[in-house]
Amino acid sequence: MSVRIYTQPQSANQWLQQYRGSQPIFACVLGFTETGLIPGISAAGATPEDRKYTCVADAEFLYNGPQLTPQFPLPPLSAGASPVLISRTVVDDLQIPFHLFNAGLPIVPTVPHIDLGGVPANCLSSGHALDLITVKHLFEQGLIWGERLARQATGRYILIGECVVGGTTTALAILLGLGFAAQNKVNSSHPDCNHTQKLAIAMAGLQAANLPGVENVDPLQLVAAVGDPMQIVVAGMTIAASRTVGVLLAGGTQMLAVYSLSQAIADYFELDWHPQQVVVGTTRWVAEDPTGDTVGLAQEIGGVPLLATSLNFSTSRYAQLRAYEQGYVKEGVGAGGCAIAAHLLGWNTDQLLQAIEALADQYHKIRN
Repeated sequence: MSVRIYTQPQSANQWLQQYRGSQPIFACVLGFTETGLIPGISAAGATPEDRKYTCVADAEFLYNGPQLTPQFPLPPLSAGASPVLISRTVVDDLQIPFHLFNAGLPIVPTVPHIDLGGVPANCLSSGHALDLITVKHLFEQGLIWGERLARQATGRYILIGECVVGGTTTALAILLGLGFAAQNKVNSSHPDCNHTQKLAIAMAGLQAANLPGVENVDPLQLVAAVGDPMQIVVAGMTIAASRTVGVLLAGGTQMLAVYSLSQAIADYFELDWHPQQVVVGTTRWVAEDPTGDTVGLAQEIGGVPLLATSLNFSTSRYAQLRAYEQGYVKEGVGAGGCAIAAHLLGWNTDQLLQAIEALADQYHKIRN
């Protein structure tokens, strides 16, 4: 099977059957948190300075593919290659329409995008990541765009990806703030997840925020305290789009947090949403990461179908791709969801690997 199901098999199978052969619309939501600049927090860029440019470089590559003189080259990683190679392969080869959204970046993307009027988040350890006014504005934008994209995708589904360096740490903080036992379950771009560091930062932020107990917490205030701008936009998009079309949340830990946030917001504000239309789709490297517990996290949240592409890089000609099998990088820029979309359109894992390597060949030729 090209797509593996890890939780809620009946709902997951139903969703896959419904959208087999459908072409999605891909929305990639870009955001930034200063949490991503903490030394050692993320491997999505070799240094904190590199990590400032990860999002805009990935956006540029997703839009343009390999360029002789990119304005923002893909940042150097300690090992591996950006997951945007997977996403770009799928959207380009299968002509999947996509939109880039700037939810709050320190640097404006160089390619066409939709600016949602957000700002980068402060480090979550401050307990004041974003102003509540900004969070409410971004949530409204998410609802508006979720509805718009759903109209474009009538009878099909929306694939929503993210690019936020440090986003698994803000995800942990949101999950803990919603009352889930998420410690030691999240993933990271490191081969061995830095759980102790993440938990210390998340707990510092939650303590500094001094929020009411889990039962009474306003989810928008929680995002303002310890979240990032992508989370609230995607929660709004998910709630609105789920009313009429399928939604594939393309990511691991971060999208499980968004699913939980969507549920919490819908409950707290009594909004109409259709969770049976929503699945979380990621890569095998995330779903089977021995240093996290993605499946356990999905079960802890409850009710969420977790899917993953079976894509395997162990036979790749490229050491940077084989590094995924050692636990580097794993996911990002909607890579797992894009791979699942390719499988739903008839591609098997071998075809996908060949297509990704063909793009890597182009990139390698231009670079050298």
